[in-house]
Amino acid sequence: MRRHLLNLLALIVFAFAALPCAAATESTQNFIDSVLNDPAAPIAGNPKGDVVIVAFLDYNCPYCRRATPILDRLVANDPNVKLVYKDWPILAPSSIVAAKVALAANYQGKYQAAHDALMAIKLRPATQDLIKQAVAKAGVDLKRLDKDLAAHNDAISALLQRNNDQANALHLQGTPVFLVGPYLIFGALDEANLKSLVTKLHAAK
Repeated sequence: MRRHLLNLLALIVFAFAALPCAAATESTQNFIDSVLNDPAAPIAGNPKGDVVIVAFLDYNCPYCRRATPILDRLVANDPNVKLVYKDWPILAPSSIVAAKVALAANYQGKYQAAHDALMAIKLRPATQDLIKQAVAKAGVDLKRLDKDLAAHNDAISALLQRNNDQANALHLQGTPVFLVGPYLIFGALDEANLKSLVTKLHAAK
C-alpha cells in the first residue's frame, strides 16, 4: 500500500499554493472542513470517531465494489472510525443515476442499504432497472424514493457537484480514492494494510 499513500495536507497546500499565505491557510482549513464535515454527505460508523475515512466512489467501479465489504467490516469492528461517503459518479451515465438513488434513499434512512446493494450489482455499467431492483430488494421504499428524487433533486445535484469539485481540487484521477486520516490511498484497498494504518492512527491520537 505504501506506493499508493500520499500526504493529504501536502496535496491541499499544493492546490492553494498560488494564494497569499494567510488566504491559503484559511482556504486550506475551509477545504479540509468541507471534505470531512459536509452535513449532507452520508456517513457510517461513529460520527465522533477519532479516525476519519473519506471514500470517493463510483457504483460502476469494480475496485469500489471490492472495497465495500472491507469498509463495512472495518466500521462494524472498530467503534472509533467515521466513514464519510463521497459519491463521485464519473464512469458512466448510470453512475449518476445510481448515486442519485443512493443519496435519495438517505432521506428514508436507507443510504447504507442502498449503497451496499448498488455495489453488489454485477453488470457494469448497471442499468436503471437493475438499480431500482437492487435497492428495492434492500428494503428501500420505491414510491418514497421517487418522491425524494424529485423533491430533493437540487440538493442531491449540489452535493454531487461539491464532491466533484473536491475531487478536482485534490487532482484525483479516478475511483476509488480513500482519505484515511492525513493520507490518500489510490486504487485497490488492502484490508490488512488498511487496518494496520487505522491502528497506527488511533495510537497517534
